[in-house]
Parts: sequence; structure tokens; C-alpha cells
Amino acid sequence: MAKKEIPVEQKLKALYDLQKIMSEIDGIRTLRGELPLEVEDLEAEVEGLSTRIAKYNDEIEELEKAIAAKKNEIVEAKAAVEKYEEQQKGVRNNREYDSLSKEIEFQGLEVQLCEKHIREYTAQIANKKAILEEDKAKFDGRKTDLETKKGELDNIISETKSDEEGLRETAAKLEEKIEPRLLSAFKRVRNNAKNGLAVVVVDRGACSGCFNSIPPQRQLDIRLHKKVIVCEFCGRIMVDASIEDIKA
Repeated sequence: MAKKEIPVEQKLKALYDLQKIMSEIDGIRTLRGELPLEVEDLEAEVEGLSTRIAKYNDEIEELEKAIAAKKNEIVEAKAAVEKYEEQQKGVRNNREYDSLSKEIEFQGLEVQLCEKHIREYTAQIANKKAILEEDKAKFDGRKTDLETKKGELDNIISETKSDEEGLRETAAKLEEKIEPRLLSAFKRVRNNAKNGLAVVVVDRGACSGCFNSIPPQRQLDIRLHKKVIVCEFCGRIMVDASIEDIKA
């Protein structure tokens, strides 16, 4: 048995009711405002700062290890100097004495080089610690902001969750009654419209979506609800205010 064709008037009523439901859902989203995006941005910033802080801590730890290594090299070099100086006391000729003197000079240069590196590493550590303190302060501030914003968002979501779920269930049931082609057109127009209106009521002879005037004959066709009529300017589906009184 062929499926009974749904009257155009009923199709328009279903679209109109769906639009009302979706506008209510849009209202809930508007209530949340920019909070979801703000929370997302803060989460990304906090994560970035956390990674940056960990990186600086690792770099400081490596520099401190390098300083410790250079201090050990200094100890070894000074011990070598003492050993060579002691050996000089027992040399038999000038050649051995000069050779030991060169070793002592070389170890002295090694000590100077290690001390230079230690000064450089110490300066780098001080610089990184200063930046680290700034990042930690910023991290704490952003984390506090994040917790505050998430709390605000969670409160709004908890207050509106049941309402939104109920509206979405109703919207899903309405969508089942609308043929795929019309539903696809409805969603396309909604996505392209800044205010999310895909179905609009004709008000004072004009489309209430774009406010362009509608010819009298076209207004009559819209009032009859015998066919789906879209605005030639904005593409929205137009209905007459009497659609409100039609039973689904």
C-alpha cells in the first residue's frame, strides 16, 4: 500500500515547529555566550604554559648538571697541577721541567675555561629562572581564570541541560516527520543564516528574515499554505502567521 502523502500545510507546520524548537536551543547557546570558547582557549593556554614550565625546569636541571661536571673538572685539573708541581721538584733537566710547566699551564687554562663556562651557565640559569617565575605566575592566574570560567559554564549547563535535552528530543521527533529533501534544505538555510532562521513569518507584507517586500499574489500563495515558498532574496521558507493555529 502506497504511503499517504502528507499535505503541504502539515509539512510547513512541522518545519515551523522545528524552527521554534531550534530557536529555543539557539537561545540556550546564546545564554552560554562565549564561555565555551573562552574555556577552550584557557585550557590551551594553561597546557602550553605547563609544557613551557616543564621545558625550562628540564633545561635548568641540565645546566646545573653541566656546572657540577665543570666543577669536577676544575678539581681534577687542580689536582693535576699539584701533581706536576711536585714532580718538578725532582726533575733532572730543563726539558723535563719545561714539559711539566706546559702541563701546569694547560691545566690552568682548563680551570679558567671551566670557570668561564660555569659563569655562563649560572647566568643562563638566572635568566631562565626569572622567565620561569613569570610563567608560573601567569600559569597560576590562567588556571584560576579557567576554574572560574569552567564553574560558570558548568552552572549554566546544569541549569539548562534538561531543557536542552527535552528540546532536542522534540526536534528529533519533528525531523522524522519531514521529508529528507525539505529537512536538508532547512538545515542548509539555518547554517547559512546568522540568526539561525530558516522558516520565517511574513510580517506587514515583507519577509521577516531579510525584510524585503513580497508581491501581493505571492503573499496570497503563502497564506494558503498549498506549497513551499522561499524568499527570492534570502532563501528562507516563508509562512503566514496563521500557521501557528494549525494542528500538527
